[in-house]
Amino acid sequence: MSTMDKYLALQRKKIDIARYKARQMWVCYLFLLPFAVLFFTFYILPMFTSIRYSFTYYNILEPARYIGLANYINLVLQDEIFLISVKNTFIIAVITGPVGYILSFLFAWFINELPRWLRSLAVVIFYAPSIAGNAYFIFSIIFRGDVYGYLNSFLVRTGIVNAPILWLTDPKYMMPVVVLVLLWMSMGTGFLAFVAGLKGVDQAQYEAGYVDGIRNRWQELYYITLPNMRPMLLFGAVMSITAAFSVADQTMALCGFPSTDYAAHTVVTHLFDYGYTRFDMGYASAIATLLFLTMILTNKTIQSLLKRVGT
Repeated sequence: MSTMDKYLALQRKKIDIARYKARQMWVCYLFLLPFAVLFFTFYILPMFTSIRYSFTYYNILEPARYIGLANYINLVLQDEIFLISVKNTFIIAVITGPVGYILSFLFAWFINELPRWLRSLAVVIFYAPSIAGNAYFIFSIIFRGDVYGYLNSFLVRTGIVNAPILWLTDPKYMMPVVVLVLLWMSMGTGFLAFVAGLKGVDQAQYEAGYVDGIRNRWQELYYITLPNMRPMLLFGAVMSITAAFSVADQTMALCGFPSTDYAAHTVVTHLFDYGYTRFDMGYASAIATLLFLTMILTNKTIQSLLKRVGT
């Protein structure tokens, strides 16, 4: 038997085993069916529909008209606002993504050492900003551009500045303020996954590690904690990257829509502009497709790096 025949026979054997397991677990797949239908209807199907419309001119009122790669060419070569939004989005992603991810893990690691009742309270305190509906309102008061804003009032009273600073309308200050707010709100679902993952590590492994030569908490973290938390680390990375690339509501609530000189304009804000203001759905679909591909490639890169942790 040739090598190719052996390979084909092995593949057929794997397929037969998969079919056998599927027949044995048909009840499990039956329970998963409602979620699978909803996931396909509201996630997979819209994604492929968006990709299809990205090659058309579609304004909702008229039938979609195929125009090939014109939307993508206009985005990359002619749309200067899109290039500004790409720059702003990558600045936000590079800063808030890794920093927020690391801070989430470090805070979860520190909180894990607290007593049970204090740990529960700390988790609520750190997680609350990510779900607070009035977070933008609070920061809009803090960074208000007149003497009634908390920060400007403090700076003027102490003599640090002579006139109020336009934090949310001056392009020089808008992006640092947005990044600060996003970091404050970065303790989201990934943070909860880290807290749960730390509690799930078997304590016997730490005892065995100290017997085998581990002498400090950093070695314990690298050789025991991180390898055991690899699924949570991957999940947290996906959530962090997704949140960093999908920033829009925060910038619009703080800096307005559109922001001054598009200084806080992001890719999702640009998509919102063409999709919901101009009703150019074909162009908006092209923006969404490029953003989707960027997020997929970034996620794959980060996951390949995290899989090496502890190996």
